[in-house]
Amino acid sequence: MILRYLLRRVVLLGVTVLISSIIIFVICRLLPGDVARVLLGREASEAALTALRAELGLDRPLPIQYLDWLRGFVSGDWGVSYSTRQLIRPLVFERLHNSLLLAGATLLLAIPLGIGLGVWAGRRAGKLDDTAISISTLAVTGLPEFVTGLLLIDLFAFRMRMLPANSSLRPDANLLEIIPQLILPAMTATLVLLAYIARLTRAGVIHELNQDYVRTAMLKGLAPFTLLQRHVLRNALLPVITVIAISLGWLISGLIVVENVYNYPGIGRLLTFAIDRRDLILLQAVAMITVVIFAVANLLADLLYALLDPRIRLGDETR
Repeated sequence: MILRYLLRRVVLLGVTVLISSIIIFVICRLLPGDVARVLLGREASEAALTALRAELGLDRPLPIQYLDWLRGFVSGDWGVSYSTRQLIRPLVFERLHNSLLLAGATLLLAIPLGIGLGVWAGRRAGKLDDTAISISTLAVTGLPEFVTGLLLIDLFAFRMRMLPANSSLRPDANLLEIIPQLILPAMTATLVLLAYIARLTRAGVIHELNQDYVRTAMLKGLAPFTLLQRHVLRNALLPVITVIAISLGWLISGLIVVENVYNYPGIGRLLTFAIDRRDLILLQAVAMITVVIFAVANLLADLLYALLDPRIRLGDETR
């Protein structure tokens, strides 16, 4: 039964990625501006522009361009960047590696801190500490990312001189050298996520603590910590899993502001570079890898849902 559930989700993932690839290709072709003109400049002759379009394959019918691009993407031949003349696949994977490091550091901070604050607030609902947690997390989340980043740089880099203000990474840097440069960007992204995780956890804990099975377990003398760990959190964390799964895709490709504030070489900055240069083939590759990450993250969320609550997969099977 679980294998059938998994197979159905994988097939759905494949269909989602395929439809997304069509949308990405069409949107990229609808972007304003002429790629050849951007690459050659305003003074280029029409003959030079025509020759470059033919070299890049931009003069072929759009369905042929799409099928060639999709075939190359699936087979691992992602082509060469129009603007830098670099192979796209190693370039994207280098930036993806950096973004995964930042996403991992952020989740290591945000998940335990957000869940811990949410559980504490949920158990102390209506009390002073619950109110303090809610107000403080919402206040921090309400700040724009660049403001949070600049405040952290001013405090930890300039005043306390504990951490570097610039998070640009050397290609040959080892993990020990990278960790200090990850801390401030990860703290900035964590403060954005914190309120969402904490408030969802709080709401889930309050809801579960009011259920009849919790009262019954307490009357039977079950230890509060055991009740919370084995029963309450198992159900209360289901909505949190969705937020974390969606946040993973945002952490990989959506930290454009954070990456620019700290000069961090992630995939978000590569995306803005591709848009600025009208580098369509690079833009398509970055967008596709982002879609795949979102799809896989949601697949993992579905599987965690099914493990935490078997009724989900059973309900899926009966439809």
